[in-house]
Amino acid sequence: MENPVLKQKNLKRKITDEIATRKRALNFYTLANILPDPDIVLKKQGKDITIYKELLCDSHVFACIQSRKSGVLSLEWDINRGLDKDENAEEIEKLLKKLDIHKLISDILDATSFGFQPLEIMWKRDKSGHVLPERVVAKPPEWFCFDDDNNLKFRTKENYYGELLPDKKFLLVQNNPTYNNPYGERTLSRVFWNVTFKKGGMKFWVIFTEKYGMPHLIGKHPRGATKAETDSLADMLEEMVQDAIAVIPDDSSVEIKEASKSSSAEIYEKLIDKMNSEISKAILGQTLTTEVGATGSYAAANTHMQVRQDIIDSDKKLVESVINQLITWIYEINFPNSEIPVFELYAPEDVDLTLAQRDKILSDTGVKFTKEYFIKAYGLEEEDFDIREDIIPPQVPNFKEFKEQEETAPLGQQQLEDLFKFLSENELTNQAQKMLSPLISLIENCDSFEEAYELLTDKNLKSKKFEESLQKALFLSELQGRSDGLNG
Repeated sequence: MENPVLKQKNLKRKITDEIATRKRALNFYTLANILPDPDIVLKKQGKDITIYKELLCDSHVFACIQSRKSGVLSLEWDINRGLDKDENAEEIEKLLKKLDIHKLISDILDATSFGFQPLEIMWKRDKSGHVLPERVVAKPPEWFCFDDDNNLKFRTKENYYGELLPDKKFLLVQNNPTYNNPYGERTLSRVFWNVTFKKGGMKFWVIFTEKYGMPHLIGKHPRGATKAETDSLADMLEEMVQDAIAVIPDDSSVEIKEASKSSSAEIYEKLIDKMNSEISKAILGQTLTTEVGATGSYAAANTHMQVRQDIIDSDKKLVESVINQLITWIYEINFPNSEIPVFELYAPEDVDLTLAQRDKILSDTGVKFTKEYFIKAYGLEEEDFDIREDIIPPQVPNFKEFKEQEETAPLGQQQLEDLFKFLSENELTNQAQKMLSPLISLIENCDSFEEAYELLTDKNLKSKKFEESLQKALFLSELQGRSDGLNG
């Protein structure tokens, strides 16, 4: 039967109160208000986070970590990108450059490997009276722990169970933290056993290579030889492996037999390749960008690159949130009533040369693109450009230009014009418009050159009548040319 006192007490709890807490949980136990690290690998090994730093000695792990970091470090950064910057925002931009922003970003990204990364801010008052960060230093995460309320604590010699930290002193970078695990998700925890098995396979591979990579020396001595003579011959053969020189009795012999165990060595090679592949997937989410000799379809390669890009975008958001937190603290201390600028990472957009070349060719043939097309295709802003009418050729040829040159017309020009009376200017104009209008609309709706090329069929061009007119004109021109040649 439920205790009426406890029942009445529970009814008095407000919806704003936190009810499910660690202190009240049935199966939760803590030691001196320290939240234990729930990492499974660390529990089984009975060690702390420092064992993960040893994994960075593995060349493949280090290469994958650096590849993941470089995806973010290669991005450009700006304060209030695309907006007018006030004096304070410009000062923050100069401050970040002084703090070595690339080193700061690299330190922040260590949280993806170790779960969390504390960054201590060294504040200093400048000549203008503002309190600004002089340095931001990454401190070893094994020095810190969390309490029951997920607050960061620093373990000291005087206080083994940790002491709480002052406000605005430490930036805490956490990789996907949860209420149950404020220590964050560790990428290196996912590759611990892969690196361990890889080291074991490498060790046995070296032993195997040493054992079967060199030829076997077989010494033969007469039957009835003493053990001392046998041992002496064995010592000579051992020295011969190193020096290739041996002195043996004339009644003994040495046979060299090549080892043939190459197929067995592939087992160790496949094991190491498999472990490297698992390491790549754990850190980068894919394998095609790290495995030497990896093959796959073009679609698979694009998919792998997209997966890697998604991870880079996630890391980018982590960096932006931490640096924006630092900027927020700076403004709260120095400019409490000012609008806080925003730190942003971005990739410089390169012009698609294939698309630009296609548009140049179409422009030369008379195609006129709209502003909307350039905004959609090239990511431009409307206020950044204008379309110059003076350099765009007309869509329809101006046939009047030929008539304006009647005074200097060459021999036979008048005869040609007489022959072409069956073709009126309006007819040619209408035919050209019927052919070019659908073509222009078709090209503007295409996203790539290949798509436009595939759609350029006779069905879409509708150029049959225009071609017939050109064939007649060419035929008559050839006849007139032959006539002029005979008369000349």
